[in-house]
Amino acid sequence: MANQQLQKMDLSPLLVLITGSSRGLGAVIARRFHACGASVVINYLSSSAQATALADALNSASSSDTNTGKRARALALQADVTSPTQVHALFAAAAAHFQRPITTVVNNALAAFTFNGDAARAKLDVITWAAFDAQLQGSVRGALNTLQAALAQSQSQPQSQSQSLTAVVNIGSNLVASPVVPYHDYTAGKGALLAFTRTAAAELGARGVTCNMVSGGLLRGTDASAATPEEVFEGVAGATPLGRVTACEEVADAVLFFASPWARGVTGQNLNVDGGLVMG
Repeated sequence: MANQQLQKMDLSPLLVLITGSSRGLGAVIARRFHACGASVVINYLSSSAQATALADALNSASSSDTNTGKRARALALQADVTSPTQVHALFAAAAAHFQRPITTVVNNALAAFTFNGDAARAKLDVITWAAFDAQLQGSVRGALNTLQAALAQSQSQPQSQSQSLTAVVNIGSNLVASPVVPYHDYTAGKGALLAFTRTAAAELGARGVTCNMVSGGLLRGTDASAATPEEVFEGVAGATPLGRVTACEEVADAVLFFASPWARGVTGQNLNVDGGLVMG
């Protein structure tokens, strides 16, 4: 029933870029947008086969589009989000394929990280700055690059056309509010991304662009959480008011809300989607 209700949301005007969306949460977000009629750009760094398979599956699911002469609504494109040159090229390729600019950016790409529990994490006496820098590059630099490429594409549109970029949604973490595991580098990157979300929202409001963050808790089914000890999942579920670990689909639903017209009056906000583990 939940999926049927979700599919009634018409997001067909949107062309959505989801960074790091060949698998895990990003892939779920791409599927959700596509199910609601949006066109999606599936960005990947090195997982070419998975990204292409996802795009093919989505296009096959909506084969009626191509049968009626409409353009396929899913496209896999490679780019390292930490490279401004590659990100600008991605935006150009997407616009050329879909014959329109990207309207929505979901910054989901994550620098390599493993949620392997407290015992295996580097503590403050040994953690290196390189670990922090990698997370800041992936979170903040990646988001800055996509935002600047989106703004450049918007500014290149004829004045007679409506602006392209309308919404930016950044993927954060509830660890910023409740650092129960010493993932120092990862949490610092997401904390900086939250600050960037708010300063960007303050500036972009005059352009009619919203910028928000969705912060999930521990998720099953992602590469990063594959090494998470089962007792950690059990502990999170036991401490959460809803009594379970949050699903990727639930985080994706909140992303769709921020990207939809229903959230047109919401910007600069951080929504924790973690079953109530973090409140406020």
